[in-house]
Amino acid sequence: MACRVTELSASRWQWQLANRVQTAAELSRYVRLTEKEKTDIEAAGVRFRWAVTPYFASLMDPEDPDCPLRRQVIPSAAELSPAQAGLGDPLAEDSHSPVHGLIHKYPDRVIIMVTMQCAMFCRHCTRRRQVGQVDRAMTAKQLAACVDYLRQHEEIRDVLVTGGDPLVGGDAWLEHILRELRAIPHVEVLRIGTRVPVTMPQRITRELCEMLERYHPLWMNIHFNHPKEITPEVAEACDRLSRAGIPLGSQTVLLRGVNDDLETLKKLYHGLALIRVRPYYLYQCDTVQGTSHFWTPVERGLELIQNLRGFTSGFCVPTFVVDSPLGKVQVAPRNFLAREGDEIVLRGYTGETCRMHNPASVEGIADGRLGAIAAQTALAEVAAGRGNH
Repeated sequence: MACRVTELSASRWQWQLANRVQTAAELSRYVRLTEKEKTDIEAAGVRFRWAVTPYFASLMDPEDPDCPLRRQVIPSAAELSPAQAGLGDPLAEDSHSPVHGLIHKYPDRVIIMVTMQCAMFCRHCTRRRQVGQVDRAMTAKQLAACVDYLRQHEEIRDVLVTGGDPLVGGDAWLEHILRELRAIPHVEVLRIGTRVPVTMPQRITRELCEMLERYHPLWMNIHFNHPKEITPEVAEACDRLSRAGIPLGSQTVLLRGVNDDLETLKKLYHGLALIRVRPYYLYQCDTVQGTSHFWTPVERGLELIQNLRGFTSGFCVPTFVVDSPLGKVQVAPRNFLAREGDEIVLRGYTGETCRMHNPASVEGIADGRLGAIAAQTALAEVAAGRGNH
């Protein structure tokens, strides 16, 4: 039943996009749908659009309705429950949009949403109020208004091109956008936010990478949620992007029943390291209408980060953030426990604590004793068996 797409045409990203699975009958070619899944698709799929590429559908477990990839894609009746909390625009993006398609929430950087189309419509999407309702891209007039705004605000040095997903457009269309942005003298860094390397890796062609190379410094953040998403096709796509000199980061959303356990996240982050993608953010799932079945307590995210830190490479541990109307708020375990005079008390990754010499004044630091005393204090605490303060 689960058919790995093998048609020659399926190697073309245009074929993948044109043949997205959008009905229960089509999806049944890849997975054995339960009666509940069929009913949920008919009900929730009308309220919030759904679609998945044949490639991504072929990765789903054909027999397991709790497959983490199926949960991210197949509409659920939980999305329509009257008990569902959530907001249409939980991050107050509309109120920070001075011109159509541009969000200016931070002092020195903006988001430009150049399209409302994606290769796949995730059930936890923050912008589901807009994305996918109509497959439309930003018009030339709208892009010109965004460029005019940027030219008038010289404090802006960083522009994130997102959507929707900008990589669903053709090379010439995307290059026109990048060229317009790169021509603004004070815009130093361009970024692309995308899930396409995961959902439609066929899009990452040599021609695309050669075009992107012309607009450095260019960074890319890719949305990975589960280790099953890291396939040979995805590895090849990321390798092409890396060889084009594009630094790659991963943004993961913490989703109940998908990746809210330590082993899944560790496997994901180790897999990303192998394909040269740096774990960047772990997001608390936004409080978007129709997504509460994915929510976890913030404490769960803190616990997961605490259990990653020290037990794997530091570059495999992302920053845990809650996105809010005020911007991203980092939430971190509390490892600086106390200050007692010129000593601080720290908790290590194992849970043990130690005292370190750290003068409370600049004068105390200037006497040059810091390094030696810090080391002596830590060793003395362990030797005396006072590792747990």
